[in-house]
Amino acid sequence: MIKNVTVFGGANPKAGEVAYEEALHLGKLLGLAGYTVLTGGYVGTMEAVSRGAAESGAHVIGVTCDEIERWRSVRRNAWVQEERRYPTLRQRLYALIEGCDAALALPGGPGTLAEVAMMWNHLLTDAISPRPLILIGLGWKTTMEQLFQTFDSYIPENQRSWLAFVSDGEMAVEYLKLEM
Repeated sequence: MIKNVTVFGGANPKAGEVAYEEALHLGKLLGLAGYTVLTGGYVGTMEAVSRGAAESGAHVIGVTCDEIERWRSVRRNAWVQEERRYPTLRQRLYALIEGCDAALALPGGPGTLAEVAMMWNHLLTDAISPRPLILIGLGWKTTMEQLFQTFDSYIPENQRSWLAFVSDGEMAVEYLKLEM
């Protein structure tokens, strides 16, 4: 049964921007569906998802780390109700992966790509138990299709099947409900 949902996503979107508003809506949907939400705990889509989930009554866990805060002057966002803090970025990433029953990925940059790749690899190698890894938006589908085409012999179909692609947050939450 899916209870804890990690959401990966970029730090750049600001309130009022389309990406932020989409992440806010996703957080609300997750909260209304009764999930506990884990995010990276900082700004951008992490803040928006945290806010939407908290405003919808969900428990919000922010997974933060010392390395990020030394690199960038940022603290956990105001909607994080429980902070799980780690010394390193690597420990933070593992906590986000291991602490969830399912993960969603919104658009993002290198950090989000690393999160998706690490979780996907952990699923492939049985390092974690099977769980949904849902990539939201056309950008992920296009990117992964290019990867599959370019590195076809390296990524057989049974490895590709660990990834689910949906167009938006509503479809992602519907997918989660089907997995219960």
